[in-house]
Amino acid sequence: MHQTFDAALEINLLHANQAGAEENRRHFEDWGITCFNIMSSPGAGKTVLLERTLEALSPKLKIAVIEGDMTTELDAERLRQYHVPVIAINTGRSCHLDSKMVSGGIHRLAHEYNPSEFDLVLVENVGNLVCPAEFEVGEHQKVALLSVTEGEDKPLKYPVMFQEADCLLITKIDLAPYLDIDLQRIEDNVRQMNPNVTIIPVSAKTKVGLEDWLAWIEKQL
Repeated sequence: MHQTFDAALEINLLHANQAGAEENRRHFEDWGITCFNIMSSPGAGKTVLLERTLEALSPKLKIAVIEGDMTTELDAERLRQYHVPVIAINTGRSCHLDSKMVSGGIHRLAHEYNPSEFDLVLVENVGNLVCPAEFEVGEHQKVALLSVTEGEDKPLKYPVMFQEADCLLITKIDLAPYLDIDLQRIEDNVRQMNPNVTIIPVSAKTKVGLEDWLAWIEKQL
């Protein structure tokens, strides 16, 4: 009985979240905005990837960021240096952003700016390999990051994140020569979970692979 109640509650929460995500997506589409939900475990390199992305694209695209963090605005402050709107959302104890939180960010964006002027909204989710993949926020594409330092087995141990991803970035590949890691095995494990995902190996430090990532973004717009 207890398990049945828990399962029903989870279904209701996901259903309510999905309805909110669809409403968020309608707002984005009415304004002509493409939205990416960027997800990974803590430390995989989401924020530095966004720094390199804003550095390259903000001169030619109108971009805003919705920045999810449990308690601080440290990452938001880093991204504000690129002179783009960054709306910080503190989730408290919650390990992911949900559609209601992002809806609040959307309303702030619409209140402070003309949203129809924007091309792209990047949502940096809370660092977690489990929960963010289950809660849509209104995105058009899900982007997952996996650092080479996390090991080859993570796609098998945390399958939902990799099953849901439209694009998978293998990050920090400049460290691969110093680790007992096989990049091909990472790709093979990801393909077991999601045969059709786009996989892009990148290094934000050396900028290897960044051109492929930027080209993928522009293709989605």
